Amino acid sequence: MRTSLIIFFVIIPQLIVAQNPYPKDYFRDPLDIDIILSGTFAELRSNHFHSGLDIKTQQREGLKVYATASGYVSRIKISHWGYGKALYITHPNGYTTVYAHLQKFAPKIEAYIKKLQYEKESFEIEVFPTITELLVEKDDVIAYSGNTGGSGGPHLHYEIRDNKERPINPMLFGMDIKDTRQPMVLALYAYPIGNESHVNDSNDKSKLRIVPIKSGDFVVEKINAFGKIGFGIVAYDQQNYAANKNGVSNIQSFFNGNKNFEIDFKRFSFSETKHLNRLIDYKHFKNKKTRIQKLFVQKNNPLSMYENVVDDGYIHVEDSTASVYKLRVSDFKGNDTWVTIPISGAKSNNIKNNPKPTTEHYIYANQSNTLEDDNISVYIPSNTFYEDFFIDFKVQNDTLTLHESTIPAQKNFTINFNISRYLEEDKDKLYIARKTGYKNYVVYSPTIRKGNILSSSTKILGTYTLAMDIEGPTITPVNFQEGKWLSKYRYLKVKIKDAVSGIKNYRATINGKWILMEYDAKKNSLVYDFNDKVNLETKNNLKIIVTDNVGNSSTFEATFFRK
Repeated sequence: MRTSLIIFFVIIPQLIVAQNPYPKDYFRDPLDIDIILSGTFAELRSNHFHSGLDIKTQQREGLKVYATASGYVSRIKISHWGYGKALYITHPNGYTTVYAHLQKFAPKIEAYIKKLQYEKESFEIEVFPTITELLVEKDDVIAYSGNTGGSGGPHLHYEIRDNKERPINPMLFGMDIKDTRQPMVLALYAYPIGNESHVNDSNDKSKLRIVPIKSGDFVVEKINAFGKIGFGIVAYDQQNYAANKNGVSNIQSFFNGNKNFEIDFKRFSFSETKHLNRLIDYKHFKNKKTRIQKLFVQKNNPLSMYENVVDDGYIHVEDSTASVYKLRVSDFKGNDTWVTIPISGAKSNNIKNNPKPTTEHYIYANQSNTLEDDNISVYIPSNTFYEDFFIDFKVQNDTLTLHESTIPAQKNFTINFNISRYLEEDKDKLYIARKTGYKNYVVYSPTIRKGNILSSSTKILGTYTLAMDIEGPTITPVNFQEGKWLSKYRYLKVKIKDAVSGIKNYRATINGKWILMEYDAKKNSLVYDFNDKVNLETKNNLKIIVTDNVGNSSTFEATFFRK
């Protein structure tokens, strides 16, 4: 079987993909429990679309995770955040399945990756096994579900990607999720475009009053409008057996019976996922924490999910006309909710346009821009922002006000602080921090020092300042103390924390030999598994060195005994 599988990889993949792009019976479910979702494909997340399905694991870890089809382990990645422990399997039909936030791998895979971790002396690791190293067959147990990385609770993140590494909705491959509920529409907004356009006598974005009807659909009180208008919607879907408010699968709009916009969340590429911030009303999200999905396509929006778009999804309302705008919001199972908006075309001559704020500095999106004052400069590459705008740029002492964090950036810009006026002994303890929250907490912004220049590369506008960290991290034993016998213990547990700039790295040894301590950044915990059997003696010396992002180090040493 394993030899024939290798031959299959060499000869068959392109043929299968060409004949049947979404095979319905090829992949099994990755778990052997009822599949209930906490997250759907392509739903709107912070700065990205969700690239898979989040499958509930009954609020526990350690469930068996199965290879959904035969193939070979083509990638293993372990990180402190993101996917945590993740496994990638490439299949003969050209697709790759991804299993993330895992607790641990199956024994053979676990031994393979742990050997490499010890060789590289690193918990975080990424490797790409060859086609013959880790072959798996359908129904093999490949891992156990967990809560590692950036996971907010125990679950399995499951993906299917094509041979161009584009994630595709796994439901297209026959995964059956019980769903008989209509999507829910929470809010609807109208966006007048240009000074002459208005809705209900306003040139500003307007929230429309939606009224539910018995069918589960909605109607909107008749609006008076004129000119070029776009709409935005807040909607979600719920599957059976779950209370989670998940993303919808498809949205269509119709103006006077003619389709003028559609977005279908069945596939996307990772290169475009950041442009979610162009799809949503980013300013509204930053201020109100609600994602309005715009049903029109603004310039410099490269998303590939749009279909059947007429005039970029906008409608044009003439004076003294009667029109109807309709929305159809659908989930993957075809349950849909309709919203009907009757429109009366009525031009008003009493519309007041609120003046747009201006500043001394103007950003041309298609050009590079440099802003400088005193000891601070900001370099903005061309095409960092989607459109031109007046930017608020102020420097006071060591604090930079760089607009508000309400405008999305599609690439990083660089903030530079000149620290030549600081004492030499203080320079190594300085870092660039972003102020956040209503109490202006300072948060470490990744900082690089070259001579007297501190630089931070970021996509986030806002207020930045110089901060200083002179304190080393704390290291606290959890389940042992100095001189304790640990013969009956499976794990050695320690908590590490840095309250200022945050932890950058750590290193642990027993009797001078490096040991693998798994780091859970959410819990600030380090855990060593005694089953690794690294250089253990009766009397053992443990040493842990933890370094923060500025370079302050703390060392913890203890002696323990074990037979």
